[in-house]
Amino acid sequence: MDWASVSNDVLTWLVQILKTPSPTGHTDEVIRLLEQEAAALGYAPERTRKGALLVRIPGADESRRRFLTAHVDTLGGMVKEILANGRLRVHRIGGYAWNTVEGEYCSILTGDGRTVTGTILLHNTSVHVNREVGNTKRTDDNMEIVLDARVKNADEVRALGIEVGDFVAWDPRVEQTETGYIKSRHLDDKASVAVLFGVLKALRLSQTVLPHAVDVLVSTNEEIGFGGNSNISDDVIEYLAVDMGAVGDGLKTDEHVVSICPMDGSGPYHEGLRRHLTALARAHQIPYALDIYPYYSSDASAAVRAGADVKHALIGPGVANSHAYERTHIDALRATFDLIAAYLQSDALDG
Repeated sequence: MDWASVSNDVLTWLVQILKTPSPTGHTDEVIRLLEQEAAALGYAPERTRKGALLVRIPGADESRRRFLTAHVDTLGGMVKEILANGRLRVHRIGGYAWNTVEGEYCSILTGDGRTVTGTILLHNTSVHVNREVGNTKRTDDNMEIVLDARVKNADEVRALGIEVGDFVAWDPRVEQTETGYIKSRHLDDKASVAVLFGVLKALRLSQTVLPHAVDVLVSTNEEIGFGGNSNISDDVIEYLAVDMGAVGDGLKTDEHVVSICPMDGSGPYHEGLRRHLTALARAHQIPYALDIYPYYSSDASAAVRAGADVKHALIGPGVANSHAYERTHIDALRATFDLIAAYLQSDALDG
């Protein structure tokens, strides 16, 4: 399984899915896209009742399986109120602060399939009118979407097809730099989804027979806490969540490594599986960092909370500025790919 053979595909898939809106609760379009890609690679993807995508990979041992997840749902919003002045109030989907999206372009995804664009702004945001702009706390009650339409009241907004309950997607603003960085919203966790599809293609190209069967789940509800807690068969022994590694003060992870997480806000991950992954990274000279994330949980956490009797672990590419305008590097994508490839080909599964 060779990164060089799939690296261009990984970047192509990443840009494609980053540009496909998928706030939690509105993921059919991106799942349909990934379903087509998986089928084109020769797999037989299955849709779950919750709208996720499951790909089953055979192995020499079909009785004991591994389970990998990455989530394609993202932060976003939902129209909460149509104001009398023709602006919108929004309820946030996922955990982020208003200041991380202030001034961002967005799309309102209407129930009849239309898209209406706009910008999220503080109420009375002009400094020429409001001298307290810099001191005003951004809250649910004073952040508003200004539509790119000539509307002056709620009836004119509704005439555009907009209604309470419509989803709001933030503009990802995808950019690839000549130095190998990828800047975009929603690299959490579309970067990992693209890497997993790179693994799926590499398996086909190399015709590798894995020691154990593997289920790959692209989950769709991770940002609200229950993305990967179902569709886990009884013969799954190990569960590996592939999600972003956070970058910040007191942490070793950066945008050029794969993060291996011993513990997050949900508690410790399985020690044996985590140490196995760390040993593989060392043996294969894969750049990695061990970090604890106190304000984090994963699909693997959700699975264990739901009662799955599995060994669980968390890895992912280093991503800076999480839940804001994020950035990673192709080095981190490669390191994550290499660690997954080494893990899937290892025969250390027991239990």
